[in-house]
Amino acid sequence: MKVYLTAIIRAKEEHREEVLETLRNMVRETIQEEANEGYTLHQGIEDRNAFVFYEIWKSEEGLARHNEQPYIKAFGELAAEKLQEKPQIYITQAI
Repeated sequence: MKVYLTAIIRAKEEHREEVLETLRNMVRETIQEEANEGYTLHQGIEDRNAFVFYEIWKSEEGLARHNEQPYIKAFGELAAEKLQEKPQIYITQAI
């Protein structure tokens, strides 16, 4: 079963560019993963510190493998210091 994930990330203003570059790297790496069917990054127009990922995964197992990749773990290390709050993650299925 496909898995859909939406992640909302809010960077601290002084770290926005660093966070954005990390997120762009995640896109470059993730789109090469076999289990990935879609991985798009959006930036807020009114709030430039807000970023939204929309992801489509072939399976829960593929998403689990993704979360173990070094570039995802690197983002996790950056999150505590460079983000306004913990990312909001919504895992859904199509209905």
